[in-house]
Amino acid sequence: MIQNNPTNVVAAFEILLEEIETEIDFINRVGARAFEARDYDRAKEALEQAGKLTAYRDRLAAMKREWDVLVPAEDEETEDAETKESRRNLGRLQRGLRTPEDSYYLPILRVLARRGGSGEVADVLEEVREEMKGILRDVDFQPLASDPHNPRWRNAAQWARNSMVNEGLLKKGSPRGIWEISEKGREYLKEHESV
Repeated sequence: MIQNNPTNVVAAFEILLEEIETEIDFINRVGARAFEARDYDRAKEALEQAGKLTAYRDRLAAMKREWDVLVPAEDEETEDAETKESRRNLGRLQRGLRTPEDSYYLPILRVLARRGGSGEVADVLEEVREEMKGILRDVDFQPLASDPHNPRWRNAAQWARNSMVNEGLLKKGSPRGIWEISEKGREYLKEHESV
């Protein structure tokens, strides 16, 4: 069967689901603060918005499950060279312009280790950006064409997280919106920090 690499679609679903979960968490915090301030209209508005986003997230999760059935993941080795090359160049920057994905590994692991092993996505990403101040390039701060509110570095960090989960450096079954370091990730960090 001729098809593009379905792993990219699965990763995109996971990133989108994680971002929606982060948004739900934010709205929950806004609602909680409004409730504490006895601003019941704002608390009700936040509750309704969180309900809509939760329903949307559930529909998206169902679409991901449908995708998994529709296009089972194939071994990347079955892809011919021409398909790989065309997929690699589709809408991406020229090689070498942005900070490579694996440059995010150690900063992500350092941040998680400092936080006791886990952290909420938004908080972890903020600390990763600080960690990488001297590494990130100007192009990394440019917005994505597909999402003008999302800088390239943030998207790359999330792709790095996905790769790290696949490599066992981060835990696979973490709750949505939470990144967790694995034992293998701690060993990787210890090994590379001592170099």
